[in-house]
This record gives sequence, C-alpha cells and structure tokens, in this order.
Amino acid sequence: MELMLHCGANEATAQDLAAVPVPRVTNSYCPVTHDDLANMLADMGQSILSGFELARSQFGLSKDGQQLFGIHTFQNSGYDLGLSVGFRNSYNKTLSVGIAVGASVFVCDNLALTGDITVMRKHTLNVQSDLEQLAVTSILKARSAFYQVNEDAQRMKELPLEDNNAFRLIGLLYGHGIITPRQIPVTNREWLKPQHAEFEPRTMWSFYNAVTEALKSSPPRTIMERHLKLHKLINQPGLDLQRWQYAAG
Repeated sequence: MELMLHCGANEATAQDLAAVPVPRVTNSYCPVTHDDLANMLADMGQSILSGFELARSQFGLSKDGQQLFGIHTFQNSGYDLGLSVGFRNSYNKTLSVGIAVGASVFVCDNLALTGDITVMRKHTLNVQSDLEQLAVTSILKARSAFYQVNEDAQRMKELPLEDNNAFRLIGLLYGHGIITPRQIPVTNREWLKPQHAEFEPRTMWSFYNAVTEALKSSPPRTIMERHLKLHKLINQPGLDLQRWQYAAG
C-alpha cells in the first residue's frame, strides 16, 4: 500500500518476504518470519471474517528487509470501506510483532485505524506457540473495529466543518504530535483542494482524509500509532466544534 512505502520502505511481493534471510534462533530470541506472519493473517482473515473476501495484500520492507509493514484488505459488497488488518514485524529486534485493525478508503488507500495496536509479544523463544492464538484474537477484533470505523465515518460525513475550524484542528494535531511541520502544508492543501472528488464536501470526513493523506509520509515504524491517535482525537466525545468556534470567535 502506498501508505506503507514512504520514508524508506520499499514495495515488496510475497516472494520478497520469503527471500529475506531469517536470523538464527538464540537462547533469548526466536524470529517470526515475515512470510509466515503475512500468510497466517491472510488465511485467518478469510476463515474467520464471514461475509468478507481478501481483496488485496500489500507489503513494504525497510532496513534491507529487516522491517516488514503490511496490510491485508478484505471487502464486503455491502460497504464502501474495506476491512483492514495492518501488521508489522522485524528481524533486527527494533519492532515487536504488531497488528492494528480498522478500515481502508479504497479510492485513495487511506487508512482509518481504531482500537489499540496488538503487540503480540517480543520475539522470545515462546513466541511461536503464542502467535496463532494471539492472531485469532486480533482478527476477531477486526470485525467490531470495522463496524465502529464505518459508524465513525458516517458521523464525520454528517458533521460540517468550516475552514477556520479545520485550520485550528491542524494546529491541535501538530500540538499532539500526530502530524509534523512538513505534513501541515500537505494537510492544508488536501483540505482546500482535495485530490479526490469524494472529499470535496466540507465535512469532518473530508478533513480526516486530508490528514491521513499527509500521514503517508510518516516513518513506517510510527504510522500505526499516528493513525490511531488521529482517530481517537477526531472522534473524542469532548470535541465540540460549535462551542469551540464560538469561544474562538
């Protein structure tokens, strides 16, 4: 996915994942192979997520294959959004195995992740025996997370947003470390002149997608966390834009 391929990650195929040399097992370290993780999540998704079909799988490798970032996208004909299972792994001990679940906006490959990253565990000698059950738990969470994101998206589509409040939100996101100084003008541009006609309505959903477009330039190892923080902040119950506009007026 394009989202995973900025800032040093390169597009990869399933064959590329299998070709990366796997580090040896030691007394304190047991690797989870990139291709095993990707294949297991794809197979489990197809088995567990009734009503969904695997639409595509996309992978990125960085640090000479030492870090893996991937997404499986499942589609249900009754929804415009796709169900996403994002995952990461490493061979150089820089990342624990992690999974995040949510939705994909097919028109632009943007993500709307919710919930928490499921850090399965560090790569200890017992990781393989625990991996399958932990993956099942994550996939089961994916369905409820997907429906929640769809509800959130519908609510955001119905929430009008004026330019001044959009600009204030950009500052809020920067203050919370969700976007960087370089991502501010990207967010601003995507808000004012969106690339995709679907985001021309002046709503919170269009703003949300302007931010996720900017987040594509985030370092791969932080991208899940930033998407999760974005979703939580934008959808927090206390974010009252009408009252905020009056107070800031």
